[in-house]
Amino acid sequence: MRISTNGRSLMTVTIKVRKDGPFLVTGGATLTDHEGNPIEPKNPENYTLCRCGQSKKKPFCDATHRECGFVDPP
Repeated sequence: MRISTNGRSLMTVTIKVRKDGPFLVTGGATLTDHEGNPIEPKNPENYTLCRCGQSKKKPFCDATHRECGFVDPP
């Protein structure tokens, strides 16, 4: 998806599902909590979101999926 704001073209936002791992978000997508408050990743142009539910840095991935044995659902 290409987004334009005030005539400015922004990066394409991509969310990639990584096999047995997190969601990889690239392109500067805005991330908010359930109340609409912004959540600032360390690198807003490229970050991973937890999919296994075990990360201690939720909503971000901390690679715990490797330790807990997370496997993609069939």
